[in-house]
Parts: sequence; structure tokens; C-alpha cells
Amino acid sequence: MSMLSYEKKYRVRGGTLVGGDLFDFWAGPFYVGFFGVTTIFFALLGTLLIIYGAAIQGTANIWLINIPPPDLKYGLGFAPIKEGGLWQAITICAIGAFVSWALRQAEIARKLGMGYHIPVAFGVAIFAYVSLVVIRPVLMGAWGHGFPYGIWSHLDWVSNTGYQYLHFHYNPAHMIAISFFFGTTLILSLHASLVLSALNPPKGEPVKTAEHENTFYRDIIGYSIGTLGIHRLGLFAALSAGFWSAVCIVISGPFWTRGWPEWWGWWLNLPIWS
Repeated sequence: MSMLSYEKKYRVRGGTLVGGDLFDFWAGPFYVGFFGVTTIFFALLGTLLIIYGAAIQGTANIWLINIPPPDLKYGLGFAPIKEGGLWQAITICAIGAFVSWALRQAEIARKLGMGYHIPVAFGVAIFAYVSLVVIRPVLMGAWGHGFPYGIWSHLDWVSNTGYQYLHFHYNPAHMIAISFFFGTTLILSLHASLVLSALNPPKGEPVKTAEHENTFYRDIIGYSIGTLGIHRLGLFAALSAGFWSAVCIVISGPFWTRGWPEWWGWWLNLPIWS
């Protein structure tokens, strides 16, 4: 793949976080770097471990592969490889690959003289994953509280965990997370449709400008957040969705053990209802 006209001047050595010039090179259009190498290592090793787990299980059906966490009796210790140790090894590989990818993003941003918004945003997604397989199990005292790796088994875990708290949708942090997930979808669809409508005017009409976009929203709701503002709002909503989804599962078990509908008793007992 040939480079774009402006790319060559950005492909200069330096700006790496770790490793110096050792891995400071490109493979085609892709920047490698030290963290690119560690990403490949952890991702490949984790994938091979999953294949090994499927072989132990005796299935090649991708829907039925299940790598369960250790039994609760092992607590926070290491389990035998066939009794949850494989899950622990895959978890280490997953975290290693995700963190390496985020640090590779940071290196690329640093080399280009950009801000670190992208690796920070990816870091929130990593936090949501780590909250499920590390933070919550540690707070509850056993790796067995992590979710299994597998399509059907993971869905079963989600369902069973929800029913442990009677009605998980009553979890207030879950409510906030879902609101931000739907809000992010709304914000993205509004922004994308606005840009496309400005860039695709009726035949014979010139392409519209950002001022036309701002005027549209001033006409329809009385206010336009602006070109930069809508991207800030979209980033905030997306990061909030990931953050509150992590919070909603972390507080379930370590900090609240009863059914989530009971939590709302304080609302029903307010004096205004007397």
C-alpha cells in the first residue's frame, strides 16, 4: 500500500515510550513499535490458549466453547490449568493485549503530536473489562466470580448474575449506563445525519458549511452546541456509558447483596409520600 502524500514526513524515528529504536518501524501502513510486538504476543498466546481449552473440552463448535474461571474454593490463588488456571492465563493475556494496544495508540499520538484522547477512551473500555475479571472478583474474594470465556456460557453468566439480584434493571448505575448507551447512539446518529445532509445537498446546490449545520439546530431546538462541542459531548457520553457499566457490576456483590428493587426503599419511604 502506497503512502499518502503527507505521510512520509510523519514517519520519523523517536517519540516511543519504551524500546527506543528497536521496534520503531512500520509494516506496510501499520506502525509496530514495542507495544505492537507485545500486543501480537499476548493476542496470539491468548488465542492459542483458547484453542487448547476447546481441545480439552472436546468441541470445535465456537458457540459451545467454554473457558470457566476457577472454582470458588481456590479463592484468589492460582488454580490447576484444567480447573480454572487456563482462564487465569487467558485473562492475563487479554489484559496484556488490551493495555499494549492502548499504549501503542499513545505512542502513535505522541509521534504525530496529537492529544491522548483515543488511548484514554480505549482505557475506559479496558477498565470495564478489568472490573469484571479482576476488580469485582478481588473484592468478593475469589476468581470464581469472574465471567467465563465463551459465547453461550458468557450469556448464561450474565443472566444468572442478573437474577441473583432479582431484577438487575433496578440497579441505579445500570440505569445510568443504559441511558448513556442509548444517548450515545442518539448523539452519533444526529451528528452523522447532520454532516451527511450538509455534504449531500439537492442536485445543483453547493455543499453546505458548518454554519448551515449550526443554523439547523438553532432553528429546531433554539441552540447549537457547535462542531467541536458535539464531539466533546459524544466522547463524554460514550465514556460515561463504559464507566457506569463497570460501576453497576462492581457494586453488585461487594457493596450490595440483596435484590436491587429493595435498594429503592429509601425512595418509597420519603416523607412526601406520607
